[in-house]
Amino acid sequence: MPIISIVLLIIVLVIVLSLVAASLYFYRLVIYRQPKTFLLDNPDLKQDGGTDLPVQDVPWVESQPFECIEMKSVDGLLLRGFYLPAPTPTTKTVIVAHGYNCSSKLNMGPFAQMYHEELGYNVLMPDARGHGESEGNYIGFGWHERLDYLKWIHLLIQRVGEDCEIALHGVSMGAATVLMTSGESLPAHVKCVVADCAYTSANDILAYQGKRIYHLPAFPIIPATSLVCKLRAGYFFGEASTLKQVEKTQVPVLFIHGEEDTFVPTEMADRLHAACPTTKELILVPDAGHGISFNVDPAAYAGHVGKFLNKIIP
Repeated sequence: MPIISIVLLIIVLVIVLSLVAASLYFYRLVIYRQPKTFLLDNPDLKQDGGTDLPVQDVPWVESQPFECIEMKSVDGLLLRGFYLPAPTPTTKTVIVAHGYNCSSKLNMGPFAQMYHEELGYNVLMPDARGHGESEGNYIGFGWHERLDYLKWIHLLIQRVGEDCEIALHGVSMGAATVLMTSGESLPAHVKCVVADCAYTSANDILAYQGKRIYHLPAFPIIPATSLVCKLRAGYFFGEASTLKQVEKTQVPVLFIHGEEDTFVPTEMADRLHAACPTTKELILVPDAGHGISFNVDPAAYAGHVGKFLNKIIP
């Protein structure tokens, strides 16, 4: 074999092996269940005051009599959620979805408190698969979680009753999750969705972050890591499309996004809002980075959410 052919073959093998190693590394970094330390010093997850995402209200959460409820996912994972009935008995209920690398009780306390104390709702806060007290060794970016949320919805109907009126409220990956859920065939009990800083798809946000954090082009790293994800977690990044699911939704949607969000760029909210075929609103919050629209002005945030909900669930 000519020397040049041997050299070319060696170069090709090195490239292939490097790509395999890189895709396995990024799968473990981003998808596999482990602490996401690469986010700790990310400037896109800080607001001007220096507070990291996510917001927390641990004292309030710890003071509430949350009931831990469990269910099995369609693929056999034990999932846990935390249920808090409203101060006054009601059929109005919200499922609150946390973001990437978070847990429901520790990170979604302010939203639970808003719904519980200001809006008078029953609150369910599930820990997504691969997070908190739920089982699972990978993160589904909302795609597998959407089927989990369908089961949470039916569990709530059994618990609260057939007159149950359900709102879905998610932040970041949780927002993508509830929007993906809205594209499925939902029971009439689900009345609306509130999506705070959702991304358009797993593929889009990973390509964006790969370039922003690691200065890497989307190709070939993202397709290669997507293949690893399909083999290990059962989905391609392209499948986890919030945009395609929003195009199928049949419930009203309130989109919220920070104008200064550079972690999930604000243009993704514009695209999702444009794709939604139902009653919809888009609230862009000045001076808000990723996931901190509530922090910037809690009263205004609660006002927007309450006004929207009162139109749908009087």
